Amino acid sequence: MDFGLSDDQTLLQTSLSRVLNVAAPLARVRRFAEDETDKASDVWDALASLGLPGLVIAPARGGMGLGLLDAALAAECLGRHVAPIPFAATSVMVPLALQDAGTTAQCARWLPSLAEGACTAGLAVSEHTGAKEDAGVRYIDGRLCGRALFVLDFAADVFLVADESARLYLVERDAAGLEARSLVSIDRSRRLGELLFRAVPAVCLPGSENPLVLQRTLDRGRVLLAADTLGAAQHMLDAAVSYAGTRQQFGRVIGSFQAVKHLCAEMAAALEPCRALLWYAAHSLDLEATDAHITACHTKAHMAEVGKFVAKTATEVHGGVGFTDLLGLHYWFKRIGLNRQWLGSPERLRHEAARAQGYA
Repeated sequence: MDFGLSDDQTLLQTSLSRVLNVAAPLARVRRFAEDETDKASDVWDALASLGLPGLVIAPARGGMGLGLLDAALAAECLGRHVAPIPFAATSVMVPLALQDAGTTAQCARWLPSLAEGACTAGLAVSEHTGAKEDAGVRYIDGRLCGRALFVLDFAADVFLVADESARLYLVERDAAGLEARSLVSIDRSRRLGELLFRAVPAVCLPGSENPLVLQRTLDRGRVLLAADTLGAAQHMLDAAVSYAGTRQQFGRVIGSFQAVKHLCAEMAAALEPCRALLWYAAHSLDLEATDAHITACHTKAHMAEVGKFVAKTATEVHGGVGFTDLLGLHYWFKRIGLNRQWLGSPERLRHEAARAQGYA
């Protein structure tokens, strides 16, 4: 039995990388990070031409109908290039939640536009991924009230919002009573924000009365963030190996020193098993396996720890230049840092997995 990627999946990653090499070099990422009004529309359009926004959306709604594993492979490429575009929420989590729990009218209204890349969607689930001060959304008399922090894919046209009862609602960005505020985070390659709800009219996804809909949505996002971290960490490892092969000290390249060899080998040894774990987590969610939730939690928690180790070690291999803006290594370092916290810290996810197994 072949447990590797199919030819189509390998081609997907190759095609995305080829486009990103041209559309999102480090200079483009740096411009995005320095200009809060920049939406990287050129990068988004380049990827939309490959069908990336509609990757998991059903063909009947204009998408490609692929699985979460394919989306995870795409997320790995985006992380490797620190691509300054929305993806996890707008292209995967929100469309799949709509297909799981939305009405026919809701799907017809949003999915074709999302598949085309004509609009984007954000996700507001803050109180379900960790305690946040003054955060939480309540549904009262047909309207949403409260505050959602750290909204994923914040520069969006529509938001999928979870209330305190785990029900999901669609809220358009220009809805009366909704205030969207940008937040500054360590990761400037993506937009982050908060939503303030002052009696905002909202449309519920009927199927989200089942709390498993939100759980599956979160688990999919966790796998995608783990994949993004894997891509970013792989880039940092590759950059460290390349630098060690050219940087000279005491008349020889530093890669010839045993200590530097050990650092690079330790990073490679820590990263390689993560790839199989990630593939299995995505595959189990596609199949709705009984261990899918537990595996998603452990995958993101483990990848967060490994990503942190690789980011730190790769920066050390680069020495003092690793901390400079000129090199740009910090974009990957900080992306890994934000991925670690979004949708649940490693500690929270391990506790969630333990609770799912009856140990907490």
